[in-house]
Amino acid sequence: MSVTTGRAAPSGAAGESSRINATWQEVAADGGLAAPAHHDLALDHTQLRSLYRLMALSRRVDRQAINLTRQGALGVFASSQGQEAAQVGAVFALDDEDWLFPSYRDSVATFARGVDIVEVLALFQGSWHCGFDPYRYRVAPQTTPVATQALHATGLAMAARMRGDPIVALTLFGEGAASEGDAHEAMNMAGVYQAPVVFLVQNNQYAISVPVSRQTRTESIALRAPGCGMPGVRVDGNDVLSVYGAVRAAVDRARAGGGPTLVEAVTYRLEAHTTADDETRYRNADEVATWRANDPVQRFAQTLRDLGVLDDALTAEVEAEGEELAARMRDSLFGAPAGDPREMFEHVYATPTPALNEQRALLDGELSAEGDA
Repeated sequence: MSVTTGRAAPSGAAGESSRINATWQEVAADGGLAAPAHHDLALDHTQLRSLYRLMALSRRVDRQAINLTRQGALGVFASSQGQEAAQVGAVFALDDEDWLFPSYRDSVATFARGVDIVEVLALFQGSWHCGFDPYRYRVAPQTTPVATQALHATGLAMAARMRGDPIVALTLFGEGAASEGDAHEAMNMAGVYQAPVVFLVQNNQYAISVPVSRQTRTESIALRAPGCGMPGVRVDGNDVLSVYGAVRAAVDRARAGGGPTLVEAVTYRLEAHTTADDETRYRNADEVATWRANDPVQRFAQTLRDLGVLDDALTAEVEAEGEELAARMRDSLFGAPAGDPREMFEHVYATPTPALNEQRALLDGELSAEGDA
């Protein structure tokens, strides 16, 4: 999807524009964070409604995925609840030909990029490593290994620069993943080669059970950017407009040849790390309640109501669309035919190794025994 920023929006009822401020902090010359700066965004009412629709639908499909996991249709799920502004705002800043490199928690971002939510959930169902065509959607497979997608995004961006292809790669990862060597190597290489890539760190306060205070001694992950030769920006990750504005500025800069940018979106995951996690062991209910009061979906809805952009009719329309999506998720996942587990051995090696053949033989024996029983 294409969006505009910093330019006049179309006139008329359908394209009526609103001057909206986006706020973010940049790394100052002294190595600290500068005072928050306000930037005008030119988003017309149609674009604002599209942002709201994506956020509200994302919340609904995320909740349905959690329910499907509890009902046995999915093996596990990593919720994005509370991080819709960070993921949707960032993806909304991309052009159609740009690429997204998500992590396992970025199902909302993948959905917002246009991937069918049923195809997104193939990973969590265990039917395929990736249930969609990456080239069709310009979305790489969601990665379970932590921070590897940052390297993939940098490699694609470097190749695009060499080929003169005016595309930008956006990669998403958490503050825990920012501590991984892969993330540091990716950002360093991107800085050296001025690759057109945007690194969005979703600082959701916890790397599983480890709080951000034990991940870094600095006041912001964005402060790591100068060490890699790129700008660093810190935004309110629960404000979709600020995330969009900062990422769009970074995307425009990368496309113009200015190199990479590190954006830190400060947010919070309202659900557990995954549906297999018990978050009550490491955080208290009061903390969650405080962040829930800053819910990004409700917050943006109120902003649009104040602007006269959102009304009850549109809210009801989006809610109905969300229920249709949820019903299709249920029907598709519960009604999906059982796959052949032998498929896991295909396309691993051009010529299967002896160990792989041995493992397949063991599985064949187990399946035959079950069939006889």
